Amino acid sequence: MNKTLIALLGVGVLASACTATGNTERNAAGGAALGALAGAIVGNNVGGGSATTGAAVGAALGGTVGAVKGCREDGGCGATNVNRRQYYDERAGRYYYYDSRSGRYYWEDGSPR
Repeated sequence: MNKTLIALLGVGVLASACTATGNTERNAAGGAALGALAGAIVGNNVGGGSATTGAAVGAALGGTVGAVKGCREDGGCGATNVNRRQYYDERAGRYYYYDSRSGRYYWEDGSPR
């Protein structure tokens, strides 16, 4: 139990310096904590009754899901809104954005403005 806990804490500390915004780390830590809690409860009540194994599996899964969620919030990991700042066109009554990669303006649905 202690080795598993120390290993999980070590991974969390090592991952804490990965991104500038910290969304990935915060969500990974939160996901790991919730996953460990849920895993311990489920592991204690199902199968062989090992709360330690359930907590370790839950922490790993929760941490992974949380890290992916944080990465998507930062615009990575397949997120569709990478570096898009939206503006509102009062005359058209629609939102548009500027794509810095192409240097062009697009409506919110992706059609050229």
